[in-house]
Amino acid sequence: MEPKHRELLRAQRLYLCEQLIVDDTVVQYLYQEDILTECQVEEIQSQKSNKNKTLMLLSILPSRGPNAFNVFVESLQQDFPWIKEKLLLLAESDDDGGRGTELSNTTAQWAISEHVLQMVPSDQQLNRLASRLGLEWEMVMLDLGLTSVDISRCRADHPHSSHSQVLAALVMWKQTQGRRATVQHLLQNLQNSEIHPSVLKQIFI
Repeated sequence: MEPKHRELLRAQRLYLCEQLIVDDTVVQYLYQEDILTECQVEEIQSQKSNKNKTLMLLSILPSRGPNAFNVFVESLQQDFPWIKEKLLLLAESDDDGGRGTELSNTTAQWAISEHVLQMVPSDQQLNRLASRLGLEWEMVMLDLGLTSVDISRCRADHPHSSHSQVLAALVMWKQTQGRRATVQHLLQNLQNSEIHPSVLKQIFI
């Protein structure tokens, strides 16, 4: 998937969670067109809520090849034509995938300076964040780019402490992303979590 399409889906994540119902029509079309594997279809459908199904789908799509975005958009034609139209318009008119708008939204929502947003979070900050993430931490990490295998490894390495599992996953994300593992990137992926913005501000100020 092209970087601009990946960023576009990331920028529109909240909108897609509100508007899109990940039903058999969308998933089976993506499976039919070899975008999703049978295992990935089962993984998506096993999620308990539509929000989690949508987040799981959005976490998988960027790694499914150069045609993933276009095929995903086509899968919306039958039941969600208004979403298809919006995504196509954004893809044509916004080359940066909404990153500038998303940065300003992130700054406004959490009242965190742009300087801090561009920093790589410290292990101490990640430790504080790990104590705040609840049962949804796996979905957060999938959205950040970790795989199910990565998450299983964190669970296996720390079988007796959920806090240690979450912290290990966050540290793994920081190590794999390098300089791209910014506070901004992290906060953007926490928009769907239940953590109050004031709590996140306290962690990263």
